[in-house]
Amino acid sequence: MRTYLYLLAGLTSALIGWNIGQIFLADFRWLTATPEIVLFPCIAISLAIGSVANEIFLSNPTRPKLSLRMLRIPLTIALAIGLLAGLIAGVISQILFIPTLRVPTPIVRIFGWLIVGAAVGLAEGLSWRWHSLEAGNPQRFRQRLILSIAATAIASLTAALSFELIRLIGNFPNALKNYEDPLGFTILGLCLGAAFRITNSSPSYLPALRAGAGFEYRGEEYEPIDQQLDPNRTVKLDDPDALPCIDRSVLKFVSYRSKGDENEDTIEEGLSIELPVDRTIQIGSAADAHLRLPHLPAHAADLKLSGKIATLIPDSKFYRTLAINGTVLGSRRNVTLKHNYVISFYTIDKNELETPKYYRLVFYNRFLDPLA
Repeated sequence: MRTYLYLLAGLTSALIGWNIGQIFLADFRWLTATPEIVLFPCIAISLAIGSVANEIFLSNPTRPKLSLRMLRIPLTIALAIGLLAGLIAGVISQILFIPTLRVPTPIVRIFGWLIVGAAVGLAEGLSWRWHSLEAGNPQRFRQRLILSIAATAIASLTAALSFELIRLIGNFPNALKNYEDPLGFTILGLCLGAAFRITNSSPSYLPALRAGAGFEYRGEEYEPIDQQLDPNRTVKLDDPDALPCIDRSVLKFVSYRSKGDENEDTIEEGLSIELPVDRTIQIGSAADAHLRLPHLPAHAADLKLSGKIATLIPDSKFYRTLAINGTVLGSRRNVTLKHNYVISFYTIDKNELETPKYYRLVFYNRFLDPLA
């Protein structure tokens, strides 16, 4: 279904842009001697806005009101980039059409479509920053931006070459000459839609753990339930054993955190922890655990990630402290995790007033954007 929606969005946006351009050319008689200066901006704007809006609504299919609130800045970016790139493509095309330069028409058309396609990719890649929390990762944002531009440039080049091949082989009769442009831009829209279908689902696999119950914020300090243990003892936030945290040399949060955040390794409810694709993650209360959860056994389990396969390996002595989807493990056998599996780690230390009964994490075998 998503594939059809991407293709339909690309096709529709291209035809809407072409029809708007025809209104300016035929009805308002704007720049009829240089039609590319009108057509390219209209098509680039329409494709950029269509692709950005389509991606936002498909990322939030059950929350249309949230999608509408997100549209303002992304659509402004799409409008500005589409207008600028369309004008550049149109002006350069007119320069190349000067008879003294003798540049073949197919070369000019391919060049113009290439600029339009790359501009649509740039608009979609930049606007992603305003509707995805995942884009808070600078490396991921750059990767997505470069991928969008490269994919749409290749798609537009493919569309232009395909159209020229059709024109060469098809030898359009005079009755169909007026339909060359809409046919060409239809191919362009379909190719761009296919490109976005590929790039917007890549990487389709990004393993993550979403923190749930047990990771709630518990204030600046809390006291032991049994004051006879140590009446003067208070657990502070700066106590490394006080709060659950991650080993930042191996794990990181998907959401953006400021450099000045002193507790940027502390796990809080709602945060997503990005997992490495090929590595074994140690989980427990030990100081060298990659995912350190106080009041668990020193070593509760390992999470082995190998490609698209994630395996939870419980400690043979403490497998009954683990539960998958609410069912406590009945053996020490490994568990292959699937998307949306709920993992619960039950605590064994009950001395502290604020000790949670369990920590609950949701495993994703593909990335689910916290804003989606």
